[in-house]
Amino acid sequence: MEWSASCATRAFLDTLQLCSNHKRQYGSWKVQEPGSNEFVSALAAGMKAKLIVEVTSCSSSSTIALAAAARQTGGKLVCIISEPSLLDESEHVIRCSGLEDQVEFRTEDPAELLPSYENIDFFLVDCKDDEKYAELLKLLDVNPTRSVVVANTNNLLLGGDKKRLGSYVRRKDEKIAVRSLKHPIGKGMEVILISMNNDDEVDDRFGERGHDSRKICKSKWVAKFDEESGEEHIFRVPQIDFFLGLC
Repeated sequence: MEWSASCATRAFLDTLQLCSNHKRQYGSWKVQEPGSNEFVSALAAGMKAKLIVEVTSCSSSSTIALAAAARQTGGKLVCIISEPSLLDESEHVIRCSGLEDQVEFRTEDPAELLPSYENIDFFLVDCKDDEKYAELLKLLDVNPTRSVVVANTNNLLLGGDKKRLGSYVRRKDEKIAVRSLKHPIGKGMEVILISMNNDDEVDDRFGERGHDSRKICKSKWVAKFDEESGEEHIFRVPQIDFFLGLC
């Protein structure tokens, strides 16, 4: 699976604009970490993810980020809402962002629904406890060639010595390597990379435990002109190409 820097950049900028628009209209969301939504969107779009699945209680800025990525790749976001009473609100948020064609909402129990999806390219789960994470990760059928799983929780702040969540991802055979990286953007996030074990470039970039944190600190600066406000925004974009072993 080739990396597309252009898709990643467009998704990053699209997410930045859409989330800014939502903030102006409805007030701010509680964001896991500054820059985390743009990071997730660029990561999903850059790897050209077609089947993207999110498990969350209600649509949020991460839902917009993943839908923006799906728009760039021509893929689809399946958003599994664990609180059915919040479905109308979730659909409204996506509709106002102009992303309704990219999102399919489901309200069934995630544990019962996830096994019906095969070869997931990108998965994001936002739960309140690590045990729930572990159970859902065991149910995933991910694309063995190259896929990414993101676990988004403040509980990870308490789990410095806990078992990495990547160890719960199911492997179809021994040739599949699962590497886990905590805190690529601030704290409260764990990113899990699944790829074939013979991917030498990835093996070189990830250490014995699948993690070379110092390389994640690379970044570049991007300028974005806001035509509506007349302001120019300058922000730093994490260099995520090497994370996937594709640069």
